[in-house]
Amino acid sequence: MTVDWAEWLNLAIRWFHLTAGIAWIGSSFYFVWLDNHLVPPKTGEASGEVWSVHGGGFYHKQKYQVAPSQMPQDLHWFKWEAYTTWITGFFLLALVYWVGAESFLIDPAKAALTPLQASGIGAASLVAGWLVYDGLCRSPLGRDNPVLGAVWFGALVLAAFALNQVFSARGAYLHVGAIVGSAMVGNVFFVIIPNQRKVVAALVAGEVPDPALGKAAKARSLHNNYMTLPVLFIMISHHYPMTFGAGRPWLVLALLGLTGVAVRHVFNLHHRGAPTAKAMAVAGVLALGTVTYVSAEKVTLPARAKSAATGPADWASVQPIFAKHCTGCHAEKPTSDMVTAPPLGVMLETYPHARLFAARVRRVAVDAQIMPMGNTTGMTHAERDALGRWIAAGAPE
Repeated sequence: MTVDWAEWLNLAIRWFHLTAGIAWIGSSFYFVWLDNHLVPPKTGEASGEVWSVHGGGFYHKQKYQVAPSQMPQDLHWFKWEAYTTWITGFFLLALVYWVGAESFLIDPAKAALTPLQASGIGAASLVAGWLVYDGLCRSPLGRDNPVLGAVWFGALVLAAFALNQVFSARGAYLHVGAIVGSAMVGNVFFVIIPNQRKVVAALVAGEVPDPALGKAAKARSLHNNYMTLPVLFIMISHHYPMTFGAGRPWLVLALLGLTGVAVRHVFNLHHRGAPTAKAMAVAGVLALGTVTYVSAEKVTLPARAKSAATGPADWASVQPIFAKHCTGCHAEKPTSDMVTAPPLGVMLETYPHARLFAARVRRVAVDAQIMPMGNTTGMTHAERDALGRWIAAGAPE
């Protein structure tokens, strides 16, 4: 009996990462909701309170803008949700994209990198991302959240463009997501939790806590709130080749990331009871603009296919292409060292299977041109066009 430990490890880490992420994002969303629903208390020293009902019981929550006058006996900290999400995400990034750099990260058509070089660039991008973000927060720009957000967004778009010049588009997407995720957990580890510890220490010592500590922590928490939806999009983006498979994938990432920010702003306004029509319109325009741009890019593909040399469009003409570039992985018994079973159950050895998955083949191999992964087999444009003609003809036998 043989056990594919790498695949089981991948599954375990991915599952752990997803679970931790739900806990972190769930608590983040909840506390933002809580802040936006606080009302001045009728009595006591709290700065705000809210009553809520859930699970058959009533809850009464109070917030102290700086700190209560006396240290409570039991204090719950929200930090390990963030730490565990980042740690598992880092292991997943290293396992899939750094250990498997030749298959998932390196694009020979862009840069002739070794796995060690590619992994080094990836790791350096995470460190550089945090240094740039933290530097912006500590600069005079940090006093103006909208301006800071615009500059940080511009830095991320620049990072996406730069990484796309040396990595596969999919690998570039995931590294931008890792940069944003590292900035978010850095906020928790380097600012929010340390500031809260200083407040607790002041209370224990019988001193008045510095209000600036809570203000700085609150600002970083707000930043995390707006970065959440773009990160979630990147986490699922590898399932949708039309995004990272576009001609300018960094631009699609920027548009969808900005859409996520706009949608999060809609929720924040709604929770505060503020008008949301303008923010919803902006989010809608951005989403529609993204779909329009990606669709407009594809308009040129039929023209290219028409201009390509004509040839037979039957199974006999494309079967050798599938055999050369696809069936190493997409077969009942794959011969590739990268997989032990056909990914997503897609098999392309026989005509019935190839015809069944023809539409998917067109999306990833003809339109987006992201398969074979990293184009390690060297599929040519002529071969992609031949597949396109066969599929456009109805995938005849």
